[in-house]
Amino acid sequence: MKRWSGVRKQRRSKGVAVVTALLLTALAVTIVASLFWQQQVQVRTIENQRLQLQKQWILRGAMDWARLILREDAKYSAIDDLNEPWSVPLSETRLDQYVESAAIRGDAGSAVLSGAIQDAQARLNLSSLASRGEVNAAEIAAFERLLSSLHQDPSFARAAAQQLAASQIASSGDNSSTRTLGFVQTDDLLAVPGGTLALLQAVRDYVVFLPHATPVNANTASAEVLSARLSTLSLADANTLLTSRRTNSFRDLSDVAERMPGRGDAPTPDQITVASNYFLVTGMVTIRQATLQVQGLVERQGATTHLLWLREV
Repeated sequence: MKRWSGVRKQRRSKGVAVVTALLLTALAVTIVASLFWQQQVQVRTIENQRLQLQKQWILRGAMDWARLILREDAKYSAIDDLNEPWSVPLSETRLDQYVESAAIRGDAGSAVLSGAIQDAQARLNLSSLASRGEVNAAEIAAFERLLSSLHQDPSFARAAAQQLAASQIASSGDNSSTRTLGFVQTDDLLAVPGGTLALLQAVRDYVVFLPHATPVNANTASAEVLSARLSTLSLADANTLLTSRRTNSFRDLSDVAERMPGRGDAPTPDQITVASNYFLVTGMVTIRQATLQVQGLVERQGATTHLLWLREV
């Protein structure tokens, strides 16, 4: 009996040892797998950061390219119209060998860049809705006409002007503030009572916020914007004016007045221009199925350009 009891104890001890060994092995495998997983996550994080930096680097280069085009345009042209090189969009362009490692990995050409330059003064500048905390009745009326032509509630114009005026009063007490604008981006209209995504989508391509009051460029503006800017110009007459400029761009303000249909008042320099100082530059880059799109506002004074802001869209 003692012999059998000893045998059972030995077997029990061996069984415990085997189970312990299996548990330790499983624990070791789990720890190693966890370490490999953490390492893989870190590698992917570093790779994503690298791709993000490359995309930002490429788009910064695109912004510099756009500024160069605008500077060159200013040297040889006194007007800005839709027949000039800056208005031609950059179609999807593969960036072969944008970094040396692309060729090594075998995915050279996987970076694709596209972009466009748009005249910001082809849009109605909503920064003029209010000045120094006071709403501007003439600018409210212009925005109301635009909203009506886009089948939106025209009462939103006054609400936006009041919100802008209120923000200017609030910011005037901040000595560190260098801007009097309460709004910078078109998306800021969502902060106005009555501002909806549907309204924002309707007006997005027709309005802009610029640092200073600006006239509308008759060579680049849509019929809706021209009709909104000039109270005596109907939408039908504005379309007639656009048909006229397709043949010959407007040379100056008197040229615009001569070709205006009807007997409306001649436009003034604070309403209409034929040259622009502000441009919206949009760029989009895709690297290995990861896409980044940005938009920047460029100010051009003579042959000098400045990037006023840059944001992801």
